[in-house]
Amino acid sequence: MRTERKKLVLAMVIIFTINILIIALAQNASADLYKSGASGQTVREIQTRLKNWGYYSGTVDGIYGSGTEEAVKKFQKKNGLNVDGQAGDKTLVALGITPSGAGENTASAGGNSGDLDLLARLISAEARGEPYVGQVAVGAVVLNRIDHPSFPNTMAEVIYQKDAFTCISDGQFNQPVAESAYRAAKEAMDGYDPSYGAIYYFNPSTATSSWIWSRPLIVEIGKHRFCS
Repeated sequence: MRTERKKLVLAMVIIFTINILIIALAQNASADLYKSGASGQTVREIQTRLKNWGYYSGTVDGIYGSGTEEAVKKFQKKNGLNVDGQAGDKTLVALGITPSGAGENTASAGGNSGDLDLLARLISAEARGEPYVGQVAVGAVVLNRIDHPSFPNTMAEVIYQKDAFTCISDGQFNQPVAESAYRAAKEAMDGYDPSYGAIYYFNPSTATSSWIWSRPLIVEIGKHRFCS
């Protein structure tokens, strides 16, 4: 009797261990990872974005070679990511590329990716402490820039454009994201624009550029002036 019970317990332990291994393997399989030797369209997209932002000077050929690896390291170091030269899920999200393993519902659950995550991070960093409508307005400015001929035409390129947003250079962009910023980002992406088409905003109490004061005022929300 004791022998049978021991066999039963052992069988249950083995089954439990196998299930844990299966879950771990499934999680690893769902995670994207591009590194030296990889190739394809996603690698081409990685190279294109890094080249546009000045990190990569090689040919956009879709082959993840040493040049791409070094460019990824530079990007990771600049943006507070783990510097390993490999484009995993976190690096892809920072590049504005949605990992293929990300589910459609991850955004609403807080594990956001792609454009929504980038916009939420920008809003949280630039408009933390502002009224909710002001957070939406900041997100709308980013989207208005995407549609404007004077700015790049993708979310990542607008946000990472050199000297466009102070939160990129001072590290605030990599701070934890407020829950309200995700809601504000979604509302802005759904078309709500309390900035009324603004492509600039600034805090008059901290602005040091005389040029920004020359921009025509559209509306004031909280501590920000939104301008055309």
